[in-house]
Amino acid sequence: MNSIKALIIDDEPSAVKTLSLMIHHYLPEIKELKTTNDPHEGLFLLKDFRPNLLFIDIQMPLMSGFELLKQIPQINFNIIFTTAHDEYAIEAIRFSALDYLLKPIDADELQNSFGRFIQKQTGTTSNQPLYNNFMYNLNVKDKKDFKLALSTTQGTFFYKPEEIIRLEGESNYTKFFFTNKTTLLTSHTMREYEEILENRGFIRTHKSHIVNKLYVTNYSAEGYLTMSDGSRVEISRRRKEEVLTLLKAN
Repeated sequence: MNSIKALIIDDEPSAVKTLSLMIHHYLPEIKELKTTNDPHEGLFLLKDFRPNLLFIDIQMPLMSGFELLKQIPQINFNIIFTTAHDEYAIEAIRFSALDYLLKPIDADELQNSFGRFIQKQTGTTSNQPLYNNFMYNLNVKDKKDFKLALSTTQGTFFYKPEEIIRLEGESNYTKFFFTNKTTLLTSHTMREYEEILENRGFIRTHKSHIVNKLYVTNYSAEGYLTMSDGSRVEISRRRKEEVLTLLKAN
């Protein structure tokens, strides 16, 4: 990509000014930058300016960032959400494998997010399924019904946490084992998924293993868990006490 165009939509003039200065200073690859405090003008600019990358505030009084995106039938640009606080929205974003920045925006985080955007440009897969899943996650009544986006070389797949039996780390990859007896290999580390799933009944038992406690059928004194699919998962000695406590918790 030779010339990257970016658009900022944020109702706070000071936030727009700060982010604009940071982009000019830290992201010289962005050659054209437009900004607006008005989400209605933002809709026009998305059609007229056609940016490669959109920085959009989640909370805006006239029209939230999510309401704005619902008005766009085909999202053919990348999005980095910006927010001061909105745990529910952040969880929906993370489950959907999308990117966000917490205000006040940190320069390193901005550069990391931009780096992930550049990486996406080298791929050929469409972002539309991720945004569709994100809208689904935002609209469900209960967080337990969120679907986790899993990107693989075969495409992107979406699973509810209750469909995942366990995860197994393989260097910088993570293998998922599902209740329907299928598996998927993703090019993300276990650490990333641990952070997303830790409040959903998932337990890190070992540097290479995370299990869904729903599917633990037995614990052996030798330090292994037996899962509902018949697999045996090791518990590291230093995690044993914590794992047993979490298994007993409701």
